[in-house]
Amino acid sequence: MAESNVSLKEAASVEAAGTIDIDRCRDDFPVLRREVHGKPLAFLDNAASSQMPEQVIRAYTEYHSRNHANVHRGVHLLSQEATEAMEGARETLRELINARSSKEIIFTSGATDAINLVMQSWGRTNVGEGDEILISTMEHHSNIVPWRMLCDEKGAVLKVIPVSDDGILDMEAFASMITDRTRLVGIVHVSNTLGTINPVAGITRIAHDHGVPVLVDGAQAVSHMKVDVQQIGCDFFVTSGHKMYGPTGIGILYGKQEMLEKMPPWRGGGDMILSVSFDEVLYNDLPYKFEAGTPNISGAIGMGKAAEYIKAVGYDAIHNKEQELLRYATGQLQSIEGLRIIGTAPEKSSVVSFVIDGIHPHDIGTILDLEGVAVRTGHHCTQPLMERLGLVATTRASMAMYNRREEIDQLVAALRKTIEMFR
Repeated sequence: MAESNVSLKEAASVEAAGTIDIDRCRDDFPVLRREVHGKPLAFLDNAASSQMPEQVIRAYTEYHSRNHANVHRGVHLLSQEATEAMEGARETLRELINARSSKEIIFTSGATDAINLVMQSWGRTNVGEGDEILISTMEHHSNIVPWRMLCDEKGAVLKVIPVSDDGILDMEAFASMITDRTRLVGIVHVSNTLGTINPVAGITRIAHDHGVPVLVDGAQAVSHMKVDVQQIGCDFFVTSGHKMYGPTGIGILYGKQEMLEKMPPWRGGGDMILSVSFDEVLYNDLPYKFEAGTPNISGAIGMGKAAEYIKAVGYDAIHNKEQELLRYATGQLQSIEGLRIIGTAPEKSSVVSFVIDGIHPHDIGTILDLEGVAVRTGHHCTQPLMERLGLVATTRASMAMYNRREEIDQLVAALRKTIEMFR
């Protein structure tokens, strides 16, 4: 497959070690040049979906315009090129999270699909009546609902690790909640609502001391920080392409090879088989055993290119930029009378959720949109966490590497205007 005309390192260059050339980086993202309601777009909804750089868009469309063919099945050139591009993306994603083998990288439709795969395959095989699944209060619905479904089917118990008012996981409670009936710990790496970064390596060590496997929901982690699944030690790790500058409808499940080999296929059909008769089906090897049917080929290629983009910019540069934005946004928002930040853990990603006295978050979001500011309002698919904090909804501003201080200023000015309107 032909390379993009623009080098990743040229387009998203770093000025020095650990810093981003913000102007050149922003040039890679066409949507950032938009106006909304006659105002420059300040896109601060990156925790929902980050934008795609030109390099990802080109790789995605190039497949459709030059190499569109099915993978793994054709001897003709286009099929070979498509297969090479998709498997190259798998290897790039393996490198990004430091999995031991590309056999451990399963393409899914996203983090939600990946969690459901583990639930349907591993969970239905290993969880029985009276067993326990342990998750946290701050989980996204995607890491709650599948386990609730499994517990209802099997007669198992869903146990929930508490969090503090500041949004910090209660590690002492967690350690005390593991029993000889605990079969899995499912934990979010970074809270999409609070921004809290959980100590997933420490959680995994404690769980493994009791012989309990761990699934980490990394959907909010991979675009912000270096993830090393071998260092974390987790048994499963999931993430989505659209959270890390890639396309929607694509994600990956990382699973330790020894775990995946013992798991039965979830979906049946083409490509996940070696041979089929009416009497017997022989299943394919990893990773294809879990990839039934024609995959999202262009999505996989685009996700791989997004991983290349992140690597080209560098995690040190991304971390430094986003933490600077987080500090600035936190300080500016705290200066607004009547505004309260939700989630004040010392270790946070670039997410700030807040409420303003007397104004519903949906009203805030509507007015901000008219000022060109895109944020997310609502329960953020974390209704149990909202109930724990005594809230119905929050407004959430979430920053990415391409955001500027000026966009935070635009947000703050719009919030002050909103407050004036409700006086």
